Amino acid sequence: MKIIGTGSALPEKIVTNDMLAGFLETSDSWITTRTGIKTRRLLSKETLGELAITAATAALESSGVAPENIDYLICSNVANSYVTPSMSSIILGLLGCNCPCTDLNGACAGFIYALDIADAFIKTGRAKNILIVAAEEPSRFCNWHERETSVLFADGAGAVVVTEGEGFKDFRVTADTHTDVLYYKRAMEATPYDRVESKTTPLVMQGREVFKLAVRACIKDCDIILEKNGMTGEDIDMYLLHQANLRIIDSIREHLEQPKEKFPTNLQKYGNTSSASIPILMDELSRGGVLKDGMNLLLSAFGGGFVTGAAILKWSSIDYPEIEEPVHEPAV
Repeated sequence: MKIIGTGSALPEKIVTNDMLAGFLETSDSWITTRTGIKTRRLLSKETLGELAITAATAALESSGVAPENIDYLICSNVANSYVTPSMSSIILGLLGCNCPCTDLNGACAGFIYALDIADAFIKTGRAKNILIVAAEEPSRFCNWHERETSVLFADGAGAVVVTEGEGFKDFRVTADTHTDVLYYKRAMEATPYDRVESKTTPLVMQGREVFKLAVRACIKDCDIILEKNGMTGEDIDMYLLHQANLRIIDSIREHLEQPKEKFPTNLQKYGNTSSASIPILMDELSRGGVLKDGMNLLLSAFGGGFVTGAAILKWSSIDYPEIEEPVHEPAV
């Protein structure tokens, strides 16, 4: 399986750390030191569905695959305003695809989980062209009276089209149960038979525990998938990690003993966009000419559950349609 098209979309609203300090007990220095985030994009006028369609359309256009030739559509999404129909169903209809579709909640590792599933469908001959859309709005999970989570999360969408071919070398996905360290609970409708009042619980995150779990799990995934494929850290040209926290990325990089140039980041501008972070970063790097044909890439992500995912692929260059301006500023 290989990637033949990428796309991404972000809300117009840019929120700086100083803007958050206007109503939260925080500061630009406090946020930057602990997370590396300077600004983030938050939904205000747009809807998550609109972002998803924009990202998916860009991915389709760059792939050269028409919507009617998509055989399967997978949407990575933790939550949105619809419980049903699925976000993938909404995207399907607006794009004009005519194929099965499904939503996947793999938290921040959802994009890699979706890639792993797509690879299995393609290898077994169930599908040839698959559209994967990661559309997330974690800003809607947070308690905006508390700084612990609200300074971290942001909204966005990223998409890829994958098809038959030589690209992905291997996948590793894992899961464990640590529901107490990171969770968000939505209220359910009352029934005559359940007297317990259901309430929404905004996102709860035990920051130190999440940090330790994320670093350990990502390091383990990277070590195992590299060794399994007879590779070392030096064989990887670029590491595309989930854009959660700059300190987490730096800790992983230091363990792998690799130069900073191999770890591009954009969380400084966009914050943590959950499972959309890797495809957004990939789209920026590809359209910016940073990803070169034949590069070995290692993707790695971690998320609530606790779930993780990693993948190794050899990049194939994509010919993008000419546009007047780049989609986003290049990642750093």
